[in-house]
Amino acid sequence: MSAVINLNLISVNDLLDRWLSQRLNTQSLTWLNEKRKQISNDANVRVFFTAFSAVPRYTGKSDLELTQDDLKAASAIVAGWVPANWSVDQAARTLLLLSLPNDDAEKYLHTLEQVFTTADVGELIALYQALPLLPYPEKLRHRAAEGVRSNMTAVFNAVALTNPYPAKYFDNLAWNQMVLKAFFVGSPVSLIQGLNQRANPELARMLVDYANERQAAGRSLSPEIWQLVDLVKG
Repeated sequence: MSAVINLNLISVNDLLDRWLSQRLNTQSLTWLNEKRKQISNDANVRVFFTAFSAVPRYTGKSDLELTQDDLKAASAIVAGWVPANWSVDQAARTLLLLSLPNDDAEKYLHTLEQVFTTADVGELIALYQALPLLPYPEKLRHRAAEGVRSNMTAVFNAVALTNPYPAKYFDNLAWNQMVLKAFFVGSPVSLIQGLNQRANPELARMLVDYANERQAAGRSLSPEIWQLVDLVKG
C-alpha cells in the first residue's frame, strides 16, 4: 500500500474516533477501543467477527448527527465521503474494519469477503457505506456490484447513494445497471455521486427503453430520466 493511502486511513480513524468519543459513554468507548487494539494486533479473526456483530449492543444505533463542519472534515479527507446519515454503530463498525491488519492483501481481502458473506442487513449497510474508506478499493468492485444486485433497497442505497465508490471504480456496465435500478426501485437518483459526469450513450439507451415501458404501462416517470438522456445527446 502507498504512504498516501496509509495517511488517509489514519485521518479517517482519527475523525471517526473523535465523533464517537463525543457520543458514547466511557464503558462503550472502552469496549470499542479494546476490540480495536486486539484486532490491530492480529488477534484471531473470530475476535473481529464477534465484535463486528456485537457493536450495536454496546453503542446503540442513534444517529451521529454530524455538523456541517464535521461533513467538511470528512470530504476533506476522502473526496465525496458524505456520512450525513451515518449512525454511531455504523461509525464504530467502520473503525473495526479499519483496525484489520492489511499488509497481507490476500488475507485481508479474504477476511473482508467472509464478513460480507455472513453479514446481516445492518452489517451490510455499514460495510457498503465504508467501501471508499477501505484499503485496496480497486479489489472490491465485485463486492460492490453484489450490493447493487441486492433485493434489499437499504443495502442497494448504501452502495448507490451519497457514496463516491461507484463513480470512481465501477465500469460502465455496473454503473449503468446501478443507475437504472435506482430509477426502478424509486431511490433518490439525485443522491448518486457523479451522475452527470458518468452519463453515457448506453445508459441513455437503457433509460429510453425503460421510459417507454413505463409509459406504455401507464406508469409515472421521473423527469430525471430525460434530463440524463438529454445530457448525453447534448
